[in-house]
Amino acid sequence: MEEDVKLMKGNEALAHAAIRYGADGYFGYPITPQSEVLETLEEQMPWETTGMVVLQAESEVSSINMVYGGAASGKAVMTSSSSPGISLMQEGISYLAASDVPALVVNVMRGGPGLGTIQPSQADYFQATKGGGHGDYHMIVLAPATVQEMADFVTLGFDLAFKYRCVSMILADGIVGQMMEKVVLPPQRPRRTDEEIRQQCPWAITGKHGRKHRNICTSLEMESPKMEENNLRFQAVYDEIARNEVRFEQYYTEDAEYVIVAFGTVARICLKAIEEAREAGLKIGLVRPITLWPFPKQVLADLAKRVKGMLVVELNAGQMIEDVQLAVNCSIPVYHFGRMGGMIPNPTEVLDALKLHFNDIK
Repeated sequence: MEEDVKLMKGNEALAHAAIRYGADGYFGYPITPQSEVLETLEEQMPWETTGMVVLQAESEVSSINMVYGGAASGKAVMTSSSSPGISLMQEGISYLAASDVPALVVNVMRGGPGLGTIQPSQADYFQATKGGGHGDYHMIVLAPATVQEMADFVTLGFDLAFKYRCVSMILADGIVGQMMEKVVLPPQRPRRTDEEIRQQCPWAITGKHGRKHRNICTSLEMESPKMEENNLRFQAVYDEIARNEVRFEQYYTEDAEYVIVAFGTVARICLKAIEEAREAGLKIGLVRPITLWPFPKQVLADLAKRVKGMLVVELNAGQMIEDVQLAVNCSIPVYHFGRMGGMIPNPTEVLDALKLHFNDIK
């Protein structure tokens, strides 16, 4: 079958992938730099072709609660926003997590704190990986580095959300949301029928007479022992995810003396820096976490047994570095290089940061 190759922005590819996944609904609100997600869905009018609902809510708070309602009925529903908009959604995301319902949330990050700038950032790492809302919960967090991954992670995010009945987040920096690349779009999948949803999601609210749905419809539990039981059940699921769903890429680590750790499009910049370093005879490698949660701790711990040090490169003041430091457990030095406010480093700056921190790199 001939591949469906398009040239489009990451935000646009994500929207097309959602339609082709057979998503039941999208509820969102415009905010730069992710507005093309909603705009593309409105332009494509999938309600006329697949039956997908596309609705611009009056606010981010409304949109995440619409997702909550759709998810509780077993539908494949999603939203997207950018950093301050995701902040407004945190309560709803916590409710989704506590109700054992699957959903997909997309965050195309911009600079902060506050309204900040519409330029790209990676400063929502803590918000996504540490559970920005209240309570002991996790989301599966996927960090795309290409427009192709923006499309691919829609399917992966939905599939993982339904597998574990949890929230999946695509955490994209504003660069990959706005840049244009070739992308192979997936084939169109039909939306599930109501009967298929009832079979695949026996927990879902379907209106069937006599079914009990109290624990699905609410995240409230008045009895402390019961709430602790719920939390222990959540943690067991998170442990299973951490065992089975860690994803990452490695480049040039076989003989590396030093390793750079970076995610998203910053990893692409770092890879270029490493290729230049290799041409100069420097043995530098790269680890790109794809799942920011669960974090690829073990690969970093293993590398720490044979490399001299690590440099974490991010578009923030230093967030993922904390997880890297925990993974290596003080066995080697770990330093940070970051740009903020929408400033993007170039490969030369990355190499200069390596030379600054590690004296034997010339």
